Amino acid sequence: MAKKLTKKREALLKKVDATKEYSVDEAIATLAELKSAKFDETVEVALNLNVDPRHADQMVRGSVVLPHGTGKVVRVAVFAKDAKADEARAAGADIVGAADLIEEIQAGNINFDTVISTPDMMGVLGKVARILGPKGLMPNPKTGTVTMDVTKAVTEAKGGKVNFRVDKKGNIHAGIGKVSFGNEKIKENFTTLIEAVNKAKPASAKGRYMTNVAVSLTMSPSVKMSASEVMDIK
Repeated sequence: MAKKLTKKREALLKKVDATKEYSVDEAIATLAELKSAKFDETVEVALNLNVDPRHADQMVRGSVVLPHGTGKVVRVAVFAKDAKADEARAAGADIVGAADLIEEIQAGNINFDTVISTPDMMGVLGKVARILGPKGLMPNPKTGTVTMDVTKAVTEAKGGKVNFRVDKKGNIHAGIGKVSFGNEKIKENFTTLIEAVNKAKPASAKGRYMTNVAVSLTMSPSVKMSASEVMDIK
């Protein structure tokens, strides 16, 4: 039996034309009308790409620092030793460790949002790859989270860095800020993310790169955007 819609949900759905592909400006302006929660809702982007990530040459992943941040307080864990551990603490990392941090993770204590590692620690991290990997927390050189420059990595993570990776069905989901940012800042963050995703298009991907693009708030219905317009953002 279908779940009955609440009056609030029905009212929100009436504000969105489900048959229309909105322009970027129209979609972002519509989001402001969809705010319904008592908290500052996150602006979320959903992309469906015409790629098959089962093939290594069609994997789409990367990272980008949003000009206005995400509006989220990010807890950063760093795997490093000695001077690099001190550097991580000085940069503002919330948790810094090595073997001791591995034990915490194995015990189920995962109270961080991003993991950064110096290259020499990646062998140790292999012990918890099966725990961190499915959560999207495993450090990777392609996203700048395996690096000797821990100061830069921590600063970017704290300042609004977004990592994106296509899932098995070709989808990418990312939060790009809070509704309170206002239309202009949301658009700038959106454009920055899309530029990075377009730049990451695999050479082997054939046909239309983006099949569906939508934006929404945490508690709102989705607003479908013109994929053609979004693909032109370079």
